[in-house]
Amino acid sequence: MSLFGTLRTPRNLVFGAGQRMALPGYAAALGKRALIVTDERLGADAEFLRLVDALTQVGLQTRVFDGTIAELPIECIASAVQAGKAIDADLVIGIGGGSCLDAAKVAAVLLTHGGRISDYYGEFKVPGPVLPLISLPTTSGTGSEVTPVAVVTDPDRAVKVGIASPHIISHTAICDPELTYSCPPGLTAVSGADALTHAIEAFTTMRREPTGAIVHEHVFLGKNVLSDNYALLAISHIAASLKRAVDNGSDVEARERLMLGATMAGLAFGTAGTAAAHAVQYPIGAMTHTPHGAGVAVMMPYVMEFNRRHCEPELADIGRAMGLGAQGTVSAQAGAAIDAVEKLFASVGIPKTIADLGIVRGQLGTVAEQAMGSARLIKNNPRPIELATMATLVEAAFAGDRAALR
Repeated sequence: MSLFGTLRTPRNLVFGAGQRMALPGYAAALGKRALIVTDERLGADAEFLRLVDALTQVGLQTRVFDGTIAELPIECIASAVQAGKAIDADLVIGIGGGSCLDAAKVAAVLLTHGGRISDYYGEFKVPGPVLPLISLPTTSGTGSEVTPVAVVTDPDRAVKVGIASPHIISHTAICDPELTYSCPPGLTAVSGADALTHAIEAFTTMRREPTGAIVHEHVFLGKNVLSDNYALLAISHIAASLKRAVDNGSDVEARERLMLGATMAGLAFGTAGTAAAHAVQYPIGAMTHTPHGAGVAVMMPYVMEFNRRHCEPELADIGRAMGLGAQGTVSAQAGAAIDAVEKLFASVGIPKTIADLGIVRGQLGTVAEQAMGSARLIKNNPRPIELATMATLVEAAFAGDRAALR
């Protein structure tokens, strides 16, 4: 197959310690009335208040919405939209973890196009550009600052649902690792594990035939030469920094490398997409109310094993990016890579099985059925999945039996 690549990225991407102070300059060039979306904890944070003051100093009118709730129930987005309407916002700024950034994205859609959140579920449902978005992540995890997707919790749906459109990619992403220094060890672990899962799934997604219309038919295009580079860069940085950042939150180099890796992983999966690990996590997260990052990380070694015969060379590449030597056959290297991911996740406290997350045997059939409903994820998996094979994957992840997938 000939070389093919696509990137869906912000217009501006700024990375580095202290770069949060670039925010006022970008914001002043984009609007005059800014809705700032964050959560209650950050809304009272001294550094956050300094950023808001810096925006005021350059002439912006600001309105802070600090009611974002983890896992993003749609009711809190409706409140954010009302806050934006109150000042006739012409700019939206998201500051916080993935839920805050996703809330900002969805608020920008509704402030621009109106309607209900459910009008935009799925791919390519946003009809056109939205209010300019600036995103500042405070965790090293979701990569939402650079991706074309926002995920929300809808009480009318059994699992979380996504809005996927190139129109909701941030205009400007400012990634300042200093904003992650206060992130506690547990959140650092699940966020970083989420980011590594993004990179691994992006690098091992199915490679599609690059027709002339592919970029208009799929938001997430599958494996390609441009996303691959970001995925491997992400894997390298995250593998080298995750445990260090969890063990010592003051390790500046680890914090920097982990955030860089998370953003690179966002660039990778924002074009290539993710696959089965994410599909299975959605029902598990809904049933157990456990963090998204923990769920996808628990699934990742099992999904790698499940897909192994369909992407062994890529798994070997992942191992090398993690610092493993190229010993033995490609198959042996692939197996070593899966072992290394499992070991890294265990070292930062990621549970071993979905039973450890709270799933009981009687729920396995429902997990498999609901996972199959995530079409944008299932179609990306390198190994074709049917309900029967999905059930086998879920059973192995419940029993902690990777060998059953070989």
